[in-house]
Amino acid sequence: MQLAPIDLRSAQRRITGTLFVTESLFSAAFIASITLLSINAVTLGGSDALSGVPSTVQLVGRASMAVPIGWLMDRAGRRPGLMLGYFVGAIAMLVGAFAIGWGSFWVLCLSSLLAGMAMGASQQSRFIASEVWSSQRRSRVIGFIVFAGTVGAIGGPLLVGPTSALATQNGLAANAGPYLAAVLLALSSMVLAFLLLRPEPLELGRRFDASGGGVALVGDNGRSLRTIFSGRVVQLAVATMVVGQLVMTLIMVITPVHMHHQNHTNADVSLVFMAHTIGMFGFAAVNGWLIDRLGIYPMIAFGAALLLISSVMAAIAANLVALALALFLLGLGWNFCFVAGSTLLTSALHPRERGRAQGTNDMLVALSSGTGSLGTGAVFAAGGMVAVASVGLALTLLFVAVAAWLGLRQAAPVTG
Repeated sequence: MQLAPIDLRSAQRRITGTLFVTESLFSAAFIASITLLSINAVTLGGSDALSGVPSTVQLVGRASMAVPIGWLMDRAGRRPGLMLGYFVGAIAMLVGAFAIGWGSFWVLCLSSLLAGMAMGASQQSRFIASEVWSSQRRSRVIGFIVFAGTVGAIGGPLLVGPTSALATQNGLAANAGPYLAAVLLALSSMVLAFLLLRPEPLELGRRFDASGGGVALVGDNGRSLRTIFSGRVVQLAVATMVVGQLVMTLIMVITPVHMHHQNHTNADVSLVFMAHTIGMFGFAAVNGWLIDRLGIYPMIAFGAALLLISSVMAAIAANLVALALALFLLGLGWNFCFVAGSTLLTSALHPRERGRAQGTNDMLVALSSGTGSLGTGAVFAAGGMVAVASVGLALTLLFVAVAAWLGLRQAAPVTG
């Protein structure tokens, strides 16, 4: 049964608004739980060497969940898959609170694994929101959902102090407070998704495919992953997101260490990372509008250019302002690549293919993030910030060469 035009627009707005709210809440929950993660790891593990282990386990969980949740969403629907992700997130936060109470480092790692899995499901929300709109609106919608990360980036850390104090007042370990608050936020996201994510976004997305706005379906469940990822447009979309994530992670993760060596204060580090966060999320909705106006391919090129500029600036920055600008441009370049790449990938897939293909993409993005996080320390030890920035510069130049090889100018035109 088809929806009337006014009902269709109402459903589109409800689904998009619901996803913005649920992602804002879940992002706040996730960031509240990881704000003290390294401190909890050292406290429970008894060694500074273990500080990064839960974060690495979290990335493993995210990568491992991306493909299965995509497969589930293609078969059972977007709403059940997203609700499952939020539920796993609530369990993760509850396990984290128990880890603090029991003083168990390994239970904390289990919590991180589950939290990463939940994030793997949550990351699909930008694709879910975009597929219920026509191709002309998808960039803007993806940017809007990515902008929800700003709410989490601000709200998550703000929750830590009050919830820690509340936990202490109730006889619990202070660091368990953010986890318990995160449980409520994740459950709220799940309930809202159940109540308001209607009609099923997968079914709504098929309307646009049926009306000629999508890719033709081959077989009952679409093309195989091998066939999908052999396409030049899909390869370019994935490469855009993977390289953007890898270059950003390489430089971002090591910047506090670099600043510490340059005798910057913690307040300086906070300022630089605030600038970086604003670049990542603050202009996401505007970037989506720009993609709609200028096209996907030019915005990918602009994103690559910003990554190049930020890599050079990070290496030669002589003061705090220059370093803050470099990290701002790094975040903005990542955002251009992330939103444009996500839009390009969605446009190249049939609704029944999107879950597993987009899940595979997010797995690759998570693995690239883990590679950057694990490798940047060794590169920095070998040659300092100049070496790290040089690797970022080389990776971006390689991406530009690969994009040209894929026939960027000759690829089938895809507009916002």
